[in-house]
Amino acid sequence: MNRLFAGVLTLLVIGLTGCAKKVVLYEGDGQMEEFQPVSAQYDYLSAKAKIVIEEESGKITRGTLSLRAKKDSVLWFTMSPGMGMEAIRGFFTKDRIQIHDRVGQDDVNLTYEEFEKFYGLKLSLDLFQNVLWANIPFEFDYGDRLVRVGKKFELTQTRDKVRYFTKVETSHGKVSELVSNSLDDRGSVLASFPKFQDASSQPFPAEVLFKLAYQLPEGSQNTIIHLTWTSIEPNSQALSFPFRF
Repeated sequence: MNRLFAGVLTLLVIGLTGCAKKVVLYEGDGQMEEFQPVSAQYDYLSAKAKIVIEEESGKITRGTLSLRAKKDSVLWFTMSPGMGMEAIRGFFTKDRIQIHDRVGQDDVNLTYEEFEKFYGLKLSLDLFQNVLWANIPFEFDYGDRLVRVGKKFELTQTRDKVRYFTKVETSHGKVSELVSNSLDDRGSVLASFPKFQDASSQPFPAEVLFKLAYQLPEGSQNTIIHLTWTSIEPNSQALSFPFRF
């Protein structure tokens, strides 16, 4: 499981894959005067993108992913290194993280609590969804710290011993930068969303950069992931989520 993790942790906070139609960039047409962040609206969703993973050892992996989602219920993906061969398939629900490694046969089947104990990162399906679509990590609460700095709102939230610092653009109401740190310093995530695309008249990320720090038995590890989203299709039609070990 340790060997698989460095290449797969990215899939726990992202999803996507490869041959795609032209991306139309999203341009905000106003300025948010009061804090009203925009959340992605969909029943089901399919997405595709290219991904580059750079591990601390210097190893670079390039591939494609395909993602399907049912909001607040299921997140499903497949990853391919090329030639149409599926290498990894994942299935996340409200309760568990399941990953099937078709190449190395190094599978993962953990609850979120077990995942946190092993890797030092607190995750959930809701958090996955929000990071994927550049939403704020959690619904705003008046106990949170919120300030406006120029054309951005800066939001600080603390939940379950993790601190989240988020910058939200006033032009479109989406997150442009997110930094999370566990209060025990076991894990952290930085996400940057420099460009957005128009998908069903909604802003969705067009490019994403992730920097992850997490724990393995042999010590702390760092991974950098760059995503180029090639298509995102929110829809209301039911999708299938085939998965088995």
